[in-house]
Amino acid sequence: MNEKYLSAEERRRLTVETVVSLAAAQNPSEITTAAIAARMHVTQGALFRHFPSKDAIWQAVMEWVTDRLLDGIDRAAAGEASPVEALRAMFMRHVEFVIAHPGVPRILFGELQRAEATPAKTVARSLLQQYARRISGKLEQAKAAREVGSDTDIEAAAILFIGTIQGLVMQSMLSGDLQAASSNAPRVLGIYLRGLGAGRAIRIDGAISRRKRPVRS
Repeated sequence: MNEKYLSAEERRRLTVETVVSLAAAQNPSEITTAAIAARMHVTQGALFRHFPSKDAIWQAVMEWVTDRLLDGIDRAAAGEASPVEALRAMFMRHVEFVIAHPGVPRILFGELQRAEATPAKTVARSLLQQYARRISGKLEQAKAAREVGSDTDIEAAAILFIGTIQGLVMQSMLSGDLQAASSNAPRVLGIYLRGLGAGRAIRIDGAISRRKRPVRS
């Protein structure tokens, strides 16, 4: 599509995707509207015809992240036969999303670390809350199906699920090899699920074994 004839909605989407792309290579806090406009080959004036402020741009970016990440894990979970399999699929889809959009964790961590309240930070917090509710729901289902231990602390397990992904991504970013998150994710997830007394063991390649494991009572 010729960018000259993009609609206002398409122009806003392109702006958001440009920010995500820029964040993959630099500190998100250093991304200026001038840099965004330059990457898009438009003037800053043209940029602000679609967004009233820089804060509005960052809010739109976080809304884009929220919509795509949550939709991705929902779709991943929907295709699985059991709660534990759904958790595995959600974990791996999240890692795949980060690898496809390496600017996203930089943006998310950056917003959550900001001292001041901003619209983008509010959206980021909402994302984590919605994510945690989804994980808690699957863990409750797994507990009811006796796929994890009956003494599983759902709230703590949901926090650990999200924290495990964040730690995995952060470690991969620090090593300069984000792709390592993909190869390490199944093994890390396997340890997490075994800690919950999961009824299905996950092999290193990410496939799920049908061999039942005893569930703690």
